[in-house]
Amino acid sequence: MSWTRKMGKITAAVVAFIAMIVGLSAQPAGAQAQAPAQSAAPKSGAAGQATTTKKGPSTVRAYDRALLRPALLKDKAPAQYKVKFVTTRGDFMIDVTRSWAPLGADRFYNLVKHHFFDNASVFRVVPNFVAQFGISAYPAVTTAWKGTDIKDDPVTQSNKKGYITFATAGPNTRTTQVFINLQDNTRLDRMGFAPFGVVEGDGMKVVEMFYDQYGDTAGPDQPKIESQGKPYVDKGWPKLDTIKSATLLTTTPAAASKSATPTKKPQ
Repeated sequence: MSWTRKMGKITAAVVAFIAMIVGLSAQPAGAQAQAPAQSAAPKSGAAGQATTTKKGPSTVRAYDRALLRPALLKDKAPAQYKVKFVTTRGDFMIDVTRSWAPLGADRFYNLVKHHFFDNASVFRVVPNFVAQFGISAYPAVTTAWKGTDIKDDPVTQSNKKGYITFATAGPNTRTTQVFINLQDNTRLDRMGFAPFGVVEGDGMKVVEMFYDQYGDTAGPDQPKIESQGKPYVDKGWPKLDTIKSATLLTTTPAAASKSATPTKKPQ
């Protein structure tokens, strides 16, 4: 093989890897919001209570209205806590160690405490790379969390298989999207991706079953998930898996942080 052809192959591999990393980022700035595709918008409940929708004779919780005021959701997480995920592929647990990435662990704690991830789609699964989620099933909640970036944590753990990390759109842009590493992605360490927890025991057997056959470039459009919610995903990509619920198994928070990082305004 000629030197030129070898260099062409190396360049192509580098471009492909960069594309994967870019895919870890949040949605492009300036994306235009569209009307939700939900057949019935959630009804407003009393402050601090879950908003509900009617489905047949029963009442189904949609989302906790506290999620609409993210500036108030700044509990300091315990030193260690566990989260149980119930998904369309089965259940798994995540162990979080706050000292690994304190700001990320605190943000994740508050999101789970108020059920941000419930009913959300695992919208991006790249084989031998990552499984990504963290866009709310409800456009009103997604809108509320825009511009709530937290600063980066120092990278103290490696992005090994099973470790969970916040996605970013550049330095200090972590909001709600996270990914679970499907293999050892140690190259992400040098790029500032700071893991804050790890999938427990055999839980990766569940994570590895998340549907991944739509392809990284043929999956749902992130801005449209934000603006239209779960119905958009279900209509176009019905085989994608869903997080039925994410629940804290450690319910007692640490003392409230006095130095909570203020949210940044969108640039």
